[in-house]
Order: sequence, then C-alpha cells, then structure tokens
Amino acid sequence: MRTIKALILLGGLGTRLRPLTCHIPKPLLPLVNRPSLNYQLDLLKKAKIKEVIFCTGYLSTVFKNYFTQNNNFGFKIYYMDEKTPLGTGGAIKNAQRLVDTTTVIFNGDILTDIDLNKVIEFHHKNNAVVTIVLIRAKDPTIYGLVETDKHNRIERFLEKPSWDEVTCNTINAGIYVFEPQILDYIPEGINYSLERGLFPLLLEKKERVYGYISNSYWLDIGTIEKYLQAHYDLLNGETSYKIFKYNQNLIYGPKVNISPSSRISGKVVLGSGTKIEQYVQITGLVSIGNNCIIRKGSQIIDSVILDDTEIGEGSSIEHAVISHKCKIEPHVIISPGSVIGTNSHITRYSKL
Repeated sequence: MRTIKALILLGGLGTRLRPLTCHIPKPLLPLVNRPSLNYQLDLLKKAKIKEVIFCTGYLSTVFKNYFTQNNNFGFKIYYMDEKTPLGTGGAIKNAQRLVDTTTVIFNGDILTDIDLNKVIEFHHKNNAVVTIVLIRAKDPTIYGLVETDKHNRIERFLEKPSWDEVTCNTINAGIYVFEPQILDYIPEGINYSLERGLFPLLLEKKERVYGYISNSYWLDIGTIEKYLQAHYDLLNGETSYKIFKYNQNLIYGPKVNISPSSRISGKVVLGSGTKIEQYVQITGLVSIGNNCIIRKGSQIIDSVILDDTEIGEGSSIEHAVISHKCKIEPHVIISPGSVIGTNSHITRYSKL
C-alpha cells in the first residue's frame, strides 16, 4: 500500500472574516469550540494519513505554537512558510520537495465530511494525475463550473457563466489529489493559481485530470455569514460530525455552572469553566466557549460566543458572533448580523 501525504493551504488573510481574523488565522477560528482546521484533520486521520504539510503565511507562528501544544492527532507536521503571498499553486510549488508521493490537498477554509478514502480510490482507479473534488451548486452562476465527460474526466472550466451558458452545476470544492510530477508545471517563486493557471494548462497538455463528484456536506466558511452557518449546521446535525448524542440538546464541559433558574432550549454547547447565572435564557443554536460568564437575566439567541468573554446583566444577543476576551457591559443589545472583535469592550446600554 502506497504512502499518502496531505497538504493544507493555510496562507490566506481571512479578510472577509475580519474582525475575527485580526489576531487568529481563519483555520484556527473555533467551530463549536474546536479549531475549524481540526475537522479537516479528522478526515485525514480516518484516511490513515500520517504526514501533513501546512503551507502557512499570515500569522504563521500561531499555527506552530498551537500544534506544538495540541498535536493530538499524532501527525508528522511540516511547515512551509511563504514570505509573500504565492497563491494556491505557488504555495504548493513552495512545498515541492515534500510532495514526493500521492498527496491530498485542502483549501484551509472548508468544512466537509467527505470520505477521503473513496476519493483516493477513485484517483488511483482512473490513473489520474490530478483529481478535483466537485460538488453541485444551487446557483452555478456565482462559481466557476467544471465540466466532465461520462467517465468523469474533466473537459472544461467555465468561469462564472451566465444562465444561458450553464451546462452543468458542478463546481470546484477546493479538495484535490495530486501526483507529485504535476508540480513541475507550476512556475517557481511567483503568485500562481491552480484554478486559473495549472488546471487549464493540464487540460491543454492532455493530462489525466478527473472530477470526483461528491454528495457529502460541504461549506466554504470564508465569510461571517458562512461561519455562523457552519455552527448552525454542526449543531443541527447536518454533517456526520455528531456533536450531540441521540435526544441530547445540551453539552457542557467540566466545571460549568448553570443556575437552576436559567432556561436553555434548542441545541446548545457550553465550554469548560463557563458560568450561566440566574434567569438567563439561551435559545436556538448556540455555541459558548470556555471560561465565559453570562450574567443574570441575559438572553442569547442563535449566536456564537468565543472563549473568555463576559456578557453583562440583562444584555441581549441575537444571531451574532462575539470573539475572544470581550466584555459586554449590562443592558447591551447586540442585533442580528453583528460581529464583535477580540478584546472589545462594549459599554452599558449600547445598542449595536
């Protein structure tokens, strides 16, 4: 059995997720109190992959610090840091000396529960040099489409077509399997795109590029709206990552203190050391991090609150994201769509 490696593209700035990504790289943002990257690492572990290459750029030292302390997966991790942004293709080229076998590649901002063993089997069965995982889009006009023949060999890439140009609904899911020789096509030391550069070139060269059409859960979590949606989908059981056991609606870590007078309904996760005071109402799909304090009479609806945050007495938060180490004073109203960045301090009676 041949050795398989993995490579994860982690160099993005995460600008569409600001202010959450001002101090934390996008793949380490928590999803239900776990770094989003860990869900991809779960898939790699299931596929029995033991070596992972992290292509980092923005806040690269944060990754190294985190996984020095939290490599519970047992992977051998290699770090390839880009000093200037190299794009999806350039980042992989930068790691070429490590890509010496069949390699599974992930964009770092994807939540999926795909079975990688099936993708790898498909890749080898078709003797492909590149396999691109494809998913079906409800609105194909906002994506680049990927056309395949009846054998799933890729024939054409079509960038953001109008409705009268649409011939299929399959799009690039940002998950690939590469053979190492393909990296010879990528120019060295420049910003280079897989999607606009390498893949069309491979079709010109008649290389064996195949599309694996997946029906698994998939979400690009590159925006605040999608970040919230990822939480909702995980809490609601839309993926194969089972957060709750059968008929379970509340999970909490050690040293959690919940007042008997509080009311919790929906699907709720509370991190360790968190305190819920009297008469608090928590409703809907809610994730609250570690060591948070939700003060008396507060209301939390369909929201995400990250570690070490305090919500003041009588405050109301709905369909919002509150980042790490925030202090929300009493009687604050945080309206749907609001995002509060790390270390923010919101004064009493504010309305956002």
